Amino acid sequence: MAKTVLVVDDDPTQRRLIQAVLDREGYAVVHAESGGEAIDRLTKGGGADVVLLDLVMPGLSGLEALAEMRTAGVTTPVIVLTANGGIETVVRAMQAGAQDFFVKPVGPERLLVGVRNALQMTQLTAEIGRLKKRATGRSSFDDMVGDSEPMRMVKALGQRAAKSSIPVLITGESGVGKEVIARALHGASDRAGKPFVAVNCGALPANLVESILFGHEKGAFTGAHEKHAGKFVEANGGTLFLDEIGELPLDMQVKLLRALQEGEVDPVGGKRPVKVDVRIVSATNRDPAQQVKEGAFREDLFYRLNVFPIEAPALRERREDIPALVEHFIARFNVEEGKRVAGCSPETLALLQGHDWPGNVRQLENAVYRALVLADSPLLQPHDFPAISGVAVPLDDMAAAPAGDSASAAASHPASADEDGLHDSPVRITDDRGHVRTLEQIERDLIQHAIEVYSGHMSEIARRLGIGRSTLYRKVREQGLEEQVKEAG
Repeated sequence: MAKTVLVVDDDPTQRRLIQAVLDREGYAVVHAESGGEAIDRLTKGGGADVVLLDLVMPGLSGLEALAEMRTAGVTTPVIVLTANGGIETVVRAMQAGAQDFFVKPVGPERLLVGVRNALQMTQLTAEIGRLKKRATGRSSFDDMVGDSEPMRMVKALGQRAAKSSIPVLITGESGVGKEVIARALHGASDRAGKPFVAVNCGALPANLVESILFGHEKGAFTGAHEKHAGKFVEANGGTLFLDEIGELPLDMQVKLLRALQEGEVDPVGGKRPVKVDVRIVSATNRDPAQQVKEGAFREDLFYRLNVFPIEAPALRERREDIPALVEHFIARFNVEEGKRVAGCSPETLALLQGHDWPGNVRQLENAVYRALVLADSPLLQPHDFPAISGVAVPLDDMAAAPAGDSASAAASHPASADEDGLHDSPVRITDDRGHVRTLEQIERDLIQHAIEVYSGHMSEIARRLGIGRSTLYRKVREQGLEEQVKEAG
C-alpha cells in the first residue's frame, strides 16, 4: 500500500506543487487547509504516514497545531514548511516535535529525501520496538498482522487462552505463522517477560532428544562433559513451545506425558526429578487425530496437549490480509537492507492477492524480501515477482515494464523498422523527408519514450538517461511533458 502524506497548507498552489512531486514517486497525497482540519484527520480517522505542515496559516498556526497533535498522542512524523528559515524558527519547531523542516520554495529532491527519511525513521522505530518485544517475550496479539475474519477468530481464541495456563495445540499448514501465535499467547499472558523457549521437535537428533528436553548430569553418557539444564528447566516460569510435536519419537512421548502430568522432569543420569513450572504450547502441520489412528502419536498425550486447539488459517483463506502483510514486510526489510521502497503498485498487489501461496506467509515473506532487494523503482512491480507473474526481467534491466505492456514491447523490439530502418523506432532520427531532426525534437521524443517505459518513475528515468533529476524535471517542464508523466504514473 502506498504511504500517505498529509499536506497542510492554506495555499492551494503550494499543495498542488507538492502533490505533483509526491504523486510521481507513488505516494498517496491528502490535503488540509488548516491546522484544525489536520488535527481532526489525525485524531478522528484517516490518518497519515507523514505530515508536511506549513507554519504560517490563518487561525491555528503550524506550531500550535503541532503542539496539539503531540498532546493528543499523535506520533506521526511532521516536517514543517516555512518561508522564514531563521534558526529561532527551526529550533522552536524541533522543540515542538518536528522531525525536519523545509524552507519554501523547496526543491523536489529535498522534498523527497525528507519524506523518505521520515518514513525510514518511522520504520526503524517500529522495527526496534518489534525486536524489543520479541526479545523480552512481550509480543501480543495486537502485534499480529491481519484483520480478516479467520485472523480475528484466532486472536479472540488466543486472548481467551492466554488468561490461563491451559495447554494449547496450534494446527495449520507449514508457514502459516504458528510460532507467531505462540509468542503472542505468551506475551498476552501473565508469563509475559518470562522465558519463551522454542523447540523444533523435528530437528532434534534421535539420540539426544531426552537430553535436550530434560537435561543431563555431567558424565551421564559419552560426551556429557558438563551438566545441561534442558529446555524444560530453561523455560521454567515461562512458556515452552514444542513445534512439530508430531515428529517426536514414541518413547519420548511417554516421558513428555509424565513431565506434563507431574510438573517435573528426570535429567539423564540424575538422582532425583526437578520441579518445573512451564506453560506448554505445541504445534504441528500434520493431523494429530489421524496420527493417533495410525499409531504414530500417543492418544493420551494427544488429549493432554489438545485441551485448547487453535487452527491457524492458510494465507489463501485470508487474502484480504495480504496488503497489510506486504506493507509490514516492506517496512521491515527496508530497515534491514537500507532500502526505500514505498510499497506495491496496484497491479502487483492484485497479482499477490490472486496467488494461492502454498508456502503461506513464509513464502510471501521470502518473495517480498527478494523483490525488495532487487527492486529498482519506488513501487514493487509484477516483474519483481517473476516466479508468480511469469515475467522474467534481466538483472541488468530491472526496470523493464511487465510483459504485454506496449512500452515493454517497444523496449524489447525497438527496431521494427521500415525500408530506411528508422521511422518505426521509438525515437526517430530523421523526419518524413529524410532530413535529420533537431536535437531538441529528438530529446523530447527520447524523454517521452523513457517516461512510458519506466512508468513515470523520475528517479529511474534520470538514471537511465544519465542526467540529474532536477535537470530532468526542468526538461519535462520545458518540453511540456507534465501530463504524460501524470498519465504514466
